[in-house]
Amino acid sequence: MQRTLVIMVKEPRPGRVKTRLGRDIGMVGAAWWFRHQTRSLIRRLRDPRWQIVLAVAPDREGLTSRIWPADLPRAAQERGDLGDRMARMLRGMPKGPVCLIGADIPGITRGHIAQAFKALGQDQMVFGPAPDGGYWLVGAQRYSALPLGLFRNVRWSTEHALADTLASVPGTRVALLDQLRDVDTLADLKP
Repeated sequence: MQRTLVIMVKEPRPGRVKTRLGRDIGMVGAAWWFRHQTRSLIRRLRDPRWQIVLAVAPDREGLTSRIWPADLPRAAQERGDLGDRMARMLRGMPKGPVCLIGADIPGITRGHIAQAFKALGQDQMVFGPAPDGGYWLVGAQRYSALPLGLFRNVRWSTEHALADTLASVPGTRVALLDQLRDVDTLADLKP
């Protein structure tokens, strides 16, 4: 049974990544932070228990980028809102448990990922809640089709994102993991 961990990454260009953080520390500083955070996260999460796939944006630039490790498979995020892109990534991976995370979660460990895959042994979906009402991980069993309404009517980048997503999958067995913080602003970088 193949386990797949998808990490959503963007080319770390000033003004293209972490723009809310960039308003606090400058766009160059935000891009530098994202590049180094992402590299550290990928190194930390490599594990023989799962295959890492990088979901890259922008598509053409990300697929040929030299910034990301050359040995990791890549998939283009393509167009659409965050829900469209995440659903496409989840659906496009091999059958079996799939987890998807962003690259801006400094506190994530291999243990968190292992816990998510373990939860998918009995639950259909798993979420890692964030203190701001969003989530740092979404996972699905992927032995059958994803719920049809998944990510429909979700108010992204608001305190309602997790609640709206859970409402989009009624009747689905869901597990919740530990709460972790993602980084959107300078305040998120402080412990």
